[in-house]
Amino acid sequence: MSVERKGPAEVARRLATRRDRAAPSERRADGGMWRRETYTLPRREAREKAREWFARFPKAAYMTEIEFWRELADGRIEFTIRRLPSAD
Repeated sequence: MSVERKGPAEVARRLATRRDRAAPSERRADGGMWRRETYTLPRREAREKAREWFARFPKAAYMTEIEFWRELADGRIEFTIRRLPSAD
């Protein structure tokens, strides 16, 4: 059995084909499958919110991750967390 290595362009084509074949009810307006939420909270509350997401949507099942974060000038944390809607 040989393993064929596919480059990024081939992977992108396969994912686009899969997206295009999805039923209209499964498609999202932004064209993606990810569910995203952005929060701007004080540091402690931001940590609690992230822990809440990881407890509710475990990384192994939903591929949950902090996609982006930054500390604002006033000390609050702005972050975007994303997950797959695998069981929604």
